[in-house]
Amino acid sequence: MSNNNFLGFNRKPSDTKVVVAMSGGVDSSVTAALLVEKGFEVVGITLQLYDYGKTIEKTGACCAGSDINDARLVASQLDIPHYVLDYESKFKEQVMDDFADEYLAGRTPIPCVKCNQTVKFTDLFKMSKDLNADALATGHYVQRVEGENGVELHRGDDHEKDQSYFLFATTKDQLDYLRFPLGNMNKLETRKIADKFDLKVKDKPDSQDICFVPNGKYSDIVRRLRPGSIEAGNITYIDGSILGKHNGIIDYTIGQRRGLGIGGVSGLDETRLYVVDINVEKNQVVVGPKEALNVDEIYLKDMNWISDASLSEENIFVKVRNTGNLIKAKLKLINNQVILLPEEHTEGISPGQAAVIYNIKNTNHVLGGGWIEETKSKFVANHKNSFSAA
Repeated sequence: MSNNNFLGFNRKPSDTKVVVAMSGGVDSSVTAALLVEKGFEVVGITLQLYDYGKTIEKTGACCAGSDINDARLVASQLDIPHYVLDYESKFKEQVMDDFADEYLAGRTPIPCVKCNQTVKFTDLFKMSKDLNADALATGHYVQRVEGENGVELHRGDDHEKDQSYFLFATTKDQLDYLRFPLGNMNKLETRKIADKFDLKVKDKPDSQDICFVPNGKYSDIVRRLRPGSIEAGNITYIDGSILGKHNGIIDYTIGQRRGLGIGGVSGLDETRLYVVDINVEKNQVVVGPKEALNVDEIYLKDMNWISDASLSEENIFVKVRNTGNLIKAKLKLINNQVILLPEEHTEGISPGQAAVIYNIKNTNHVLGGGWIEETKSKFVANHKNSFSAA
């Protein structure tokens, strides 16, 4: 990367225009402050994404309510132009509706990836270009690295805060344009910078929930968005035995152990049972022992490959959940179907989640990823017809 300025451009920072995606949180505010300090021409943009009127007092929820005001206050403090763009209808269509439909299809979605993939890195990307900006900067903890064969996406230096899992769907063209000034920092360093600049949001807590899901109650959002589409059904054991009833498959996720609602079933200890499958066609929640969560094959769809190397059969590392560890696996291509074969113990993976693939030779280097369409378990296949609920 060029050393001529902080973002790698071969010109003075003052001749480089950068749009910063400002959510109202500490990370994006520090991103803007750093770029202003280094002399870049900075423009802040905040996306109003959902239920602004209903969430005006809600804090810690990206792109709504008081967070929009926080972004405005920081921009004023930094003396930079700031715009709020109303993308509420697009966000509902591209992220919230998809979220509801995925749950109804028995999958567990990741709306943060969809948001980055759509409104943030498509619509905001276009708006930045329309403003003749040279780059779009965000507060993500990832790194953009100039490799021998072009730009690469790498994990943030602080692996505890690394957000590469959420950015696997970033395209090569987008990566060329994006910048991530916090990629080599940890959160403590970011907080110290916020304190140095005395930013209005320096003590603001990190957001924990999905922005449009208050108190983490996913099923409430689905019921509101898709009224009348949720039906009661059976909870079954993996051998097909009916153990109880559910009020909607959206109340259950793969790996769930608590709140199954089948207490008192003769011969079975509910505390040892887990949700191992959600059968949408039969409207069934399937439970079984912990061993039934084991995953031996992972089938992917809608691959996004950003590596210079071709997508081919090889040894790789994969992340199947943001908070999970890297897992050694084999990548196989069978009739254009991408299949991952974990070489380490892997369990409790739900369709709808993402599988992000990392270079076996450099585990920081993101090769790409895809959406998990299906998983297979040898344990379930071998025992499905032999278990008894008695």
